[in-house]
Amino acid sequence: MVWREKLVKFLMFKLIAGPIARLKSSNIPILNGQHNHKHLLRSFHSSTKGHVDFHYEVSRSLAACQGVILLVDANQGVQAQTVANFFLAFEADLTIIPVLNKIDLKLARPDLVKKQIENLFDISSSDILKISAKNGIGIDDVLQSVIEKIAPPPGSMDKPLKMLLFDSWYDQHRGAIANILVKDGTVSKGDIVKSAHSGKSYQVQELGIMHPDPVVVPQLYPGQVGYIICNMRSATEIQIGDTLYHEKNPVKPLPGFKPAKPMVYAGVFPNDQSEYPALKSAIERLTLNDSSVSIHPDSSVALGQGWRLGFLGLLHMDVFNQRLEQEHNTSVVMTAPNVPYKVKIIGTKNIKSYQGEEITILNPCQLPNASIIAEIEEPLVLGTIITPDEYLSRIIKLCLERRGEQVDQSYIDDTRIMFKVILPLNEIIVDFFDELKSFTSGYGSFDYEEHGYRKSDLVKINILLNNKDVEELTTIAHRSKARKMAQSMCLKLKDSIPRQLFEIAVQASVGNKIIARETIKPYRKDVTAKLYGGDVTRKTKLLKKQAEGKKKMRKIGKVEVPKDTFINILKRI
Repeated sequence: MVWREKLVKFLMFKLIAGPIARLKSSNIPILNGQHNHKHLLRSFHSSTKGHVDFHYEVSRSLAACQGVILLVDANQGVQAQTVANFFLAFEADLTIIPVLNKIDLKLARPDLVKKQIENLFDISSSDILKISAKNGIGIDDVLQSVIEKIAPPPGSMDKPLKMLLFDSWYDQHRGAIANILVKDGTVSKGDIVKSAHSGKSYQVQELGIMHPDPVVVPQLYPGQVGYIICNMRSATEIQIGDTLYHEKNPVKPLPGFKPAKPMVYAGVFPNDQSEYPALKSAIERLTLNDSSVSIHPDSSVALGQGWRLGFLGLLHMDVFNQRLEQEHNTSVVMTAPNVPYKVKIIGTKNIKSYQGEEITILNPCQLPNASIIAEIEEPLVLGTIITPDEYLSRIIKLCLERRGEQVDQSYIDDTRIMFKVILPLNEIIVDFFDELKSFTSGYGSFDYEEHGYRKSDLVKINILLNNKDVEELTTIAHRSKARKMAQSMCLKLKDSIPRQLFEIAVQASVGNKIIARETIKPYRKDVTAKLYGGDVTRKTKLLKKQAEGKKKMRKIGKVEVPKDTFINILKRI
């Protein structure tokens, strides 16, 4: 129980707080009862439930491992994320130990799930271990299997020092702290190490291992994973995948990690511009641990100075926003997510102006005029859906509504089916997974991977308030869905913008064509209240005079859109 309490405390959020986008390592001592030998197991855990957004985290942990435990729920069976993570480990040539958990549940189907694992991964059912982590059933068998099947890490003490920097975090008192794997050689406190990425040298001030809390040690040896503190004060000095070595004994850098490719972008702005420096510092510190986030400066007339951040997916964006609020006590406005588009430009002058024939658009308002665009390409994903076959027709209908294209379909047991579908990323980033869960009563699972770009008929929707363009509300949509989306946005604006003394026309346009409109009626003074009789022409004269005043006011009046309105329109639903 002591270890469980330590591990819960070690994690940034509690176990009930949902997914955690942080990679954790710990060293666990094990006594082998058969031979009375002591073993030190090095474990990595990231409570992301195998979500696709954290494949980058998983790949980093696999780079420092020799084997993995493939944990499958005996109640829910193989999920789409299970398939993706299996092949990550398989491609890394790691030893895979299949384990079936929750066999004690009344609704557990161990024999059926074993068949799924055998069909999907070509693993013999006799090699699958059955456990109940809650009741402690079969845990000893898992630990014994880890000791027997997973080889110890390779490495030599006689070779020059070579360390892989695979993770980092920030401490306000001690600066950047790096998680490292010692590949070869040894490192001690006081050694001078050099970064292959930056070329800077540092003196090692502290070494330690995670047990699971930090424990200071005098030296680290080949195969050990620990942390190193060496006065790295700036976020730019830490590079995930960097190689550290002794200053006087240079080595060939390790391959490192394949750079993460953001798939979803969103604007992040402080609630108050006075909080800009604090938010900047918070983002820099968070990216020490999460190097997959890309940062681009951004600005908005309504929201002020901020950034456009790139994320691996929507859950990744939610977790990053949650960490900004919980770890750094910042309050931010995060705009609606969008995806990157590739645009091909025509015209020599235009190509020179945009510094290239093909450009990548991260912000919809930056999309060039349609007259100089040859074509627009949108990102695609190859989605994997596993579901009971009784829901198949609903899911196919959902995929077709999202412009999907089915490419494969196969049964993994008597009742569950796995099929693959190509989908535009823009169609799934907001509510696709929620609808999938709703249609399948919670039994469906979904995972996706990048699948390149495809030419598409996309248009830019501009929002106009009294014929004045509001750039912050610009969006990109497929032509077949542009009108519906425009009508929805106009209705939201009509309900959110306060009434004025003059009429406000809320319009949505594609190019020069208005495709949706709503009108916000003005406040109206009863100018005929003082009349107590007489000819009707007196009343008509006063109403005509009022109408002329309203018309003039509309021409010179400025619509001030409150900040709360932008937040309501731009925020994710």
